[in-house]
Amino acid sequence: MKLISYNIQYGYGSDGRYDLSRAARLVDGADIIALQEVERHWLRTNEDDQPEILSRLLPGYYWAYGPAFDMDASEKRDGRVVNRRRQFGTMVLSKLPIVWSRLHALPMRRTLRPLNTRNAALECMIRTPAGPLRVLSLHLAHIAAEERLEQIDYLLAEHRRAPSDGGPWSGADDEPQRNWSNGQAEPENPQAAIWLGDFNMEPGSAEYWRIVGNTPYHPGAAYIDGFVDAAAVASEPGPDFHTHEKIIDGRFAKRRLDHCFV
Repeated sequence: MKLISYNIQYGYGSDGRYDLSRAARLVDGADIIALQEVERHWLRTNEDDQPEILSRLLPGYYWAYGPAFDMDASEKRDGRVVNRRRQFGTMVLSKLPIVWSRLHALPMRRTLRPLNTRNAALECMIRTPAGPLRVLSLHLAHIAAEERLEQIDYLLAEHRRAPSDGGPWSGADDEPQRNWSNGQAEPENPQAAIWLGDFNMEPGSAEYWRIVGNTPYHPGAAYIDGFVDAAAVASEPGPDFHTHEKIIDGRFAKRRLDHCFV
């Protein structure tokens, strides 16, 4: 299967032009797509409903959207309320059905400066040819490692108890007349998971080691409920492998901030 993670930065390219169709063309064809910085009803993007637009541009995909940031954008028109929410979050698109999904609001630290926003991880359970799998499209804090570490600790705790927690519902339906199960079998909540997204951290950072484990005397060590860096295991990264370019302190920097952990 082919998986793609892409922070679309609400549809703006490096040329400063807003065009969601470019982002859709880049990711089309993958089996599972994780997008970050997808928004609804912001002035800067023509108040577009981006998840809906992307779903039309990628009609062969099931999808789920999870807003980390949610504010009122409603208005009164002709005596009635037109209810709208100004949202910003992550999205998962899949060629296979998304059996269930849930949104994790991640820990946040209030700042005096600069502006900080809520982050979230959208978790989707997909039945793949390799078995049931939890796919997370996530976006971690951009300001401080301490905040990212708190977010990672939350996600790791949720990951480790996934099988014992169960999915959206569990157990035998003792009120069949109410049909809580909708006639379906209990959905899985497997240990197997893939985290995709913009982690705002580089390989070798404290946050990176918190996810994969720092085992200098046992290279390649892996725990049964742990994660590995897919790129490192696949031996793909070259010396110039990066996902982000930016001028920092007057210098051109190439960084790998986007990751896939399996």
